[in-house]
Amino acid sequence: MGNGSKTRLEPFTFRLDTHSGVPVYRQMIDQILAAIAARQLGPGDKLPTVRQVAVDLAINPNTVVRAYKELEIRDVLTTQQGSGTFISDAPVKADEVERRRRLNQFAGDIAARAGADGFSLREVIEVLESMKK
Repeated sequence: MGNGSKTRLEPFTFRLDTHSGVPVYRQMIDQILAAIAARQLGPGDKLPTVRQVAVDLAINPNTVVRAYKELEIRDVLTTQQGSGTFISDAPVKADEVERRRRLNQFAGDIAARAGADGFSLREVIEVLESMKK
C-alpha cells in the first residue's frame, strides 16, 4: 500500500447508468477519478480484474480494458502482469478530475434531454461538429 492508502473492507465497485447516454467506459473512468478525488481510492489500491468487472456488469471485457488502458496512459493506473491493476502513485490533478466530471455531467445532460425529445446521439454530435469553426 502506498502513501495514505487505507485498507478497504469492500472492494471498489462500478455503478452504471444505462440511461445517461454516457458510454460505459467513460462512466468507469469518471468513477475511478471521482473515487480518487474523494480519497475512496488511493495509491496502491487494487481495482477489480477485467474479467470480474465484465461479469459483474454483464459487459464486454474490451470495455473494461479500454477504460483501464486510458487511465494507464494518463498514469492514473498501473498494471502489474499477474498481480492486477492498481491506483498509481502519480498524483492526479484535482482540476482534471473536476473538469472531466463536469464535462461528462454536461454531456450526459445534453444526451438525456435530446433523447427525451426524440433526437439521436448521432444527431446531437452532428450539430456539435457543425459548430466547430
